[in-house]
Amino acid sequence: MPISLSLPDGRSVSLDATTEGKILAGIVCLSGVEVREEPAVWTEIETVSEAYCQQFEGMQPSQIEGLGEARRLYKSFGQDPSRHRPSSEALLRRVLNHKGLYRLNNAVDTCNLASLTFLLPIGMYDLDLVHGDVVLRAGRPGEEYAGIRKGPVHLEGRLALFDDVSGFGSPTSDSARTCVTEATRNLLAVIMATSQYDASRMERHTEHFAALFTSHCGAAIEATGILGE
Repeated sequence: MPISLSLPDGRSVSLDATTEGKILAGIVCLSGVEVREEPAVWTEIETVSEAYCQQFEGMQPSQIEGLGEARRLYKSFGQDPSRHRPSSEALLRRVLNHKGLYRLNNAVDTCNLASLTFLLPIGMYDLDLVHGDVVLRAGRPGEEYAGIRKGPVHLEGRLALFDDVSGFGSPTSDSARTCVTEATRNLLAVIMATSQYDASRMERHTEHFAALFTSHCGAAIEATGILGE
């Protein structure tokens, strides 16, 4: 599989040597996104949540096999997934604790639906706020970004996405700089798993993710692909 994908606007998304043998990434590029309220996506989230509550009743997250993939990804970069939880695990924990997911807008909610369905972390970014090419790599000493509704997210040694300006995303949380707002029209999404994850399954995830955004956000599919070793 390739380690670089060209986007329709001429930019690229690529993996560097620090991710070698560690990551498989599903890439989705979308245009024409309409950020609005969309009750249909909330209904789907509720359906998936109810099914998980029945399936995993009485189980701890550490006992749920589907969460193991994201945890293994964290460990491959030297991170403790119990200290800094993968975003997909954080979503499932809220569901199993009967707290429900936050309702923000159809784009963010649709991404959460996909992450909950796949049980994999997904980074989603306003592509017009990303500057230059995108590289997935391990963070260097001192690298950080301002998180969404939180303080700085420290990136040293951790898997993260970088553009020409700085880091802007990770499997834990995304940056305030490239977050999705009502003004967002073009999106880049990255579905993250270990290099051992089944590539055909990841391909189905990218197709499903794109289909959800076509349905719930009126988006057009510009590009999809898989990066990995």
